Amino acid sequence: MAYTTHEIKRIETKWQQYWADHQTFKVSVDHKKPKYYCLEMFPYPSGKIHMGHVRNYTIADVVARFKMMQGYNVLHPIGYDAFGQPAENAAIKNKTHPAEWTYHCIEQMREELKSMGFSYDWDRELATCDREYYRWNQWIFLKMFECGIAYKKASSVNWCPSCETTLANEEVIQGECWRCKTKVIQKDLEQWYLKITQYAEELLEDLKTLKHWPERVLTMQENWIGKSYGVEIYFKAKKTGETIPVFTTRPDTIFGATYMVLAPEHPLVEKLIKDSPHRGKVQAFIDKTAKKSKSLRMMGELQKKGVFTGEYAINPVNGETIPIWIADYVLMEYGTGAIMAVPTHDQRDFLFAKEYKLPMRIVIQDPRNPNARVEDLEQAFEGDGILVNSAQFNGLNNQEAKKKIGEWMSAELPPQFGEISPEIRDSWRTNKGIGKITVHWRLRDWLISRQRYWGTPIPIIYCGRCGMVPVPDDQLPVELPEKIKITGLGGSPLAQSKEFVNIKCPKCGKSAKRETDTMATFFDSSWYFLRYCCAHDDKQIFDKKEVAYWMPVDQYIGGIEHAILHLLYSRFFTKFFRDLGLINFSEPFQRLLTQGMVLKDGEVMSKSKGNTVDPDSVVDKYGADALRLFILFAAPPEDQLEWNDAAIEGSWKFLNRIWHVVNQRYKAINIKIDSRQFDEQDKNLERDRNAAIKEVTEDISEGFKFNTAISQVMILMNTLEKYQVTANPQHKQALLNDAIKTVILLLSPFTPHLCEEMWEKMSGKESIAKIAWPQYNENALKKDLVQIVVQVDGKLRGKFMFPVDSTQEQLKIVILDDAKIKQYIQGKTIQKVIVVPNKLVNIATS
Repeated sequence: MAYTTHEIKRIETKWQQYWADHQTFKVSVDHKKPKYYCLEMFPYPSGKIHMGHVRNYTIADVVARFKMMQGYNVLHPIGYDAFGQPAENAAIKNKTHPAEWTYHCIEQMREELKSMGFSYDWDRELATCDREYYRWNQWIFLKMFECGIAYKKASSVNWCPSCETTLANEEVIQGECWRCKTKVIQKDLEQWYLKITQYAEELLEDLKTLKHWPERVLTMQENWIGKSYGVEIYFKAKKTGETIPVFTTRPDTIFGATYMVLAPEHPLVEKLIKDSPHRGKVQAFIDKTAKKSKSLRMMGELQKKGVFTGEYAINPVNGETIPIWIADYVLMEYGTGAIMAVPTHDQRDFLFAKEYKLPMRIVIQDPRNPNARVEDLEQAFEGDGILVNSAQFNGLNNQEAKKKIGEWMSAELPPQFGEISPEIRDSWRTNKGIGKITVHWRLRDWLISRQRYWGTPIPIIYCGRCGMVPVPDDQLPVELPEKIKITGLGGSPLAQSKEFVNIKCPKCGKSAKRETDTMATFFDSSWYFLRYCCAHDDKQIFDKKEVAYWMPVDQYIGGIEHAILHLLYSRFFTKFFRDLGLINFSEPFQRLLTQGMVLKDGEVMSKSKGNTVDPDSVVDKYGADALRLFILFAAPPEDQLEWNDAAIEGSWKFLNRIWHVVNQRYKAINIKIDSRQFDEQDKNLERDRNAAIKEVTEDISEGFKFNTAISQVMILMNTLEKYQVTANPQHKQALLNDAIKTVILLLSPFTPHLCEEMWEKMSGKESIAKIAWPQYNENALKKDLVQIVVQVDGKLRGKFMFPVDSTQEQLKIVILDDAKIKQYIQGKTIQKVIVVPNKLVNIATS
């Protein structure tokens, strides 16, 4: 019987049903075994799975199966990140309800995941749109509200005109909505935030403990958290006399500040332009900037735009009057919403000053060009040098000057040296210094409000008498109303539902209204890994004992695109749960693997590009095992993978070879293998068998080098296919059987369906997933003979077989007496014989 498409389908269906019937991958707490929690980032159920899903989940499945065979109690769950904008949009497009659309997609995705043979504990399956799940989202929110972590405030927010909802800073990619790619604008709204900044220091410091995370992800998180040491300097608005704090990491350049820039949203702007002839122009610029997203404004490659307010500020270190501009590249959320511009020593300020013909002053001497003049500059000098034009700090190295100027400005009383105007002296006394050494963070609180239907309702009630009232625990969950009109227009659909909005206040019983915003879906995914530990507990968010056993996740697998959003939020939630006393650890994921993208024709697979490959069509033709083998063999998991039709065919052909070897060459025999009877062919087979076990084990354990692991199995296959059962046939058949079984065991995490079928044919015992991972014999790896290369004066002159670890004298006796070698050294004097043990002999002559 051949390994045909029909036979593949029969085998794969058979074993998928077997695993389901026998609950092969169902697990529970077992303190007699070491635990291993293997988790891939759960999918958004948008319909059919794609090749990116296949790669991610196949990688995780190999790890889970491997660890199970090594004796670990493996938790490998699956669920669906099911709330969100796409389902709502799809429901509108298809004239159906988001719940109906989502659960249909989940059903379709579940069947596809099962068809790939993934080793999930299906009893733990969950979807974040289940009321049993989002009830606990609301419970978490209320705990955060109690602790002051969740709060509401009015602010300028990122707004997607297409989705008609707010976006967190992290959800704006190059000025566009991360979902629909629409240009994001700014809008003033009252919104709910989570005070992630309260954990900024810990989120940053604990990155040092994540020894098994990719350096790239750690760097991205470190930069996003963005801890900066510097000085907050107190400038004065000349018109109003108000203090304008400016944070800078470059206090060494303060004497070179020649203008100031405020964010268009800065509250001082309105005061500065009141009754000003510049008001119209400034207001027009503010309105135009409001249509740009914050991320677009921060992009370095775009030309920066600004406008002069007509007003001035006073530099506190020298009393100079400098113009106040507003510009799109300064944001209220970063620093203080105001910057001092030093165009000679900051490239962005330099380009802006050139564009608007603003003054410049050199205050740090470029050691390569100490006599440079402002008019000669083609770019800002941002390196280290000696201070000039900086009063009493002239001559200092700028790094030393950073500290000294910061300390000087932080002094509570004016120094006795240096000329200071009465105005500066008064300012100094008022502020107890003209600046202070401080720390600023790039991280901002997390905006979670969304003006959409398909999400977790925020459990807050507004009462005219009692104010903001949390929904009592016994009234959770606040459920999404089923009968509601969803058009995608006019903001939140919940706000249009009188049945949902109007309610009695739980405190006073008077008429009140519900909050109509829903939570960002990243809230849902920030703790799902904890819920898997006891997915259907209806009494508590999770069982502490179950979580204490399973957590933290030993191996987490997902895309690099989640480095900031999901991973940072999950770390934040974990620390919050710890502070509530629910868990006793601070980080959720011990190891992280970020798999590469799947490409076709050099580009990421995408429906819009028309370059996708449907996994179902590949499985229908070649089977899930062939697809899994290709995905794992084509490239290391961290690298991009280029789809190759010929390679998938090659994977199928390799599985055919295994099918043929088991069916044609395996013959059941009950005989004990005796290594004393080994001939050279036997030794080679046994050596390759043990080498394969060693290499595959190490390749999976130490870096998930699946491609090289599969290569080792292929090497063993080549050896056993050449192996001849001739003399002493029973002994040799037993040895061959052992090698064939090893191939099947080693391949079983990669291609489980075929290996289950072959294992049943050979042993008739329980599922191969329950069989112990093979162990290798170190002695079997040793060779009796090694090939020694012989050189004369560096040129290859012969190859010899010698017993392993032959001494230099033993080598010399044989080699120097060889007739061929004698020809090359005849008439010459041997100066030296250089020996590299078990590898090479070089004879140096003169």
